[in-house]
Amino acid sequence: MSSWIRWHGPAMARLWGFCWLVVGFWRAAFACPTSCKCSASRIWCSDPSPGIVAFPRLEPNSVDPENITEIFIANQKRLEIINEDDVEAYVGLRNLTIVDSGLKFVAHKAFLKNSNLQHINFTRNKLTSLSRKHFRHLDLSELILVGNPFTCSCDIMWIKTLQEAKSSPDTQDLYCLNESSKNIPLANLQIPNCGLPSANLAAPNLTVEEGKSITLSCSVAGDPVPNMYWDVGNLVSKHMNETSHTQGSLRITNISSDDSGKQISCVAENLVGEDQDSVNLTVHFAPTITFLESPTSDHHWCIPFTVKGNPKPALQWFYNGAILNESKYICTKIHVTNHTEYHGCLQLDNPTHMNNGDYTLIAKNEYGKDEKQISAHFMGWPGIDDDYGTAANDIGDTTNRSNEIPSTDVTDKTGREHLSVYAVVVIASVVGFCLLVMLFLLKLARHSKFGMKGFVLFHKIPLDG
Repeated sequence: MSSWIRWHGPAMARLWGFCWLVVGFWRAAFACPTSCKCSASRIWCSDPSPGIVAFPRLEPNSVDPENITEIFIANQKRLEIINEDDVEAYVGLRNLTIVDSGLKFVAHKAFLKNSNLQHINFTRNKLTSLSRKHFRHLDLSELILVGNPFTCSCDIMWIKTLQEAKSSPDTQDLYCLNESSKNIPLANLQIPNCGLPSANLAAPNLTVEEGKSITLSCSVAGDPVPNMYWDVGNLVSKHMNETSHTQGSLRITNISSDDSGKQISCVAENLVGEDQDSVNLTVHFAPTITFLESPTSDHHWCIPFTVKGNPKPALQWFYNGAILNESKYICTKIHVTNHTEYHGCLQLDNPTHMNNGDYTLIAKNEYGKDEKQISAHFMGWPGIDDDYGTAANDIGDTTNRSNEIPSTDVTDKTGREHLSVYAVVVIASVVGFCLLVMLFLLKLARHSKFGMKGFVLFHKIPLDG
């Protein structure tokens, strides 16, 4: 019995875990290409014999390629090409190392789906040229290219520009071979008619009212002649562009308030690198109250709201139709501002039944206004329905009756509240009077010469004739 318990306790669990681990490694190894080893997150191929002739791919139904974060390849002289679809399955790849191998060519879109790539090491391969288009969409923290026989041309000037922009003490010693097969330090390379492009964006006025239209113009220059394109991000408004060689225009129509604060860029790009000129779009629009909810209790009571508008709207609260005069006990607080959106609260400090009622928020700027109303109930009337045990405070009268909002139900509601109070007072008076009468009768009976018992016996004596 003790043996059964021992082998079905933690020891058995560890044994099963070890077995599954072994099975996992066996499956991964079984799915690996020849000359490679694989784990759940890593592939490394360093055995030169027989070696690999293509970029390693995992077999179907093996380790999930999305979980691979590192691929290490070394001493693979027959590996010469990385094709467009070789790396696309490894979407979680962060580190790629191919060193001391025969790599000669990398397809332009080879890393298109590997947005997580951070470190690339192509040391001591056979690369003679490499385009910046391979890496333009990546946020690389390291690109090592030492020991490659680059050909001196405009195609690799972007590497020199990249090195100069880093201004790091760890600058790589990179060389290229000129027409005389002489090694030239890349830092000293000079190529005629090979430089960074420039972009110049002309915008007459980027502050525009919602629903209007605007046209932007851009010109680019450079040698080699750059390509020009517009980067409008996730612009919501309808837009169309026209480009002709080094000139272009962008037309934005029926501009949406959702695009206020968006950046619009004109980009010039050639072999050496790129340049861009950007502007921010500012959209003016009337306020909208997008959120107004019933009060919530936290450290203070809060009537939460969200208002959109540009310029920033002025906020005014009304209570039961009259202007609410704010004070230290009841005031508007803006907690979060997101460009043209404002999240806040009407904050109340220990409100009582006297603060129950209808609260109206009005948001206004020069382009218009919006209003919304919410009913708030903080506590019941004393003696009727004590919903909350909140103590009374010193908020006092916070309304200004000289600026009431026309309302048909405010007077009726006030009359009903007064009627309820009168009814309570009358009932309490009647009950008190009855209690006094009862106490008087009991006291009178106690001082009677017969008392209660004598009174009963007196009526039981039979009468003669």
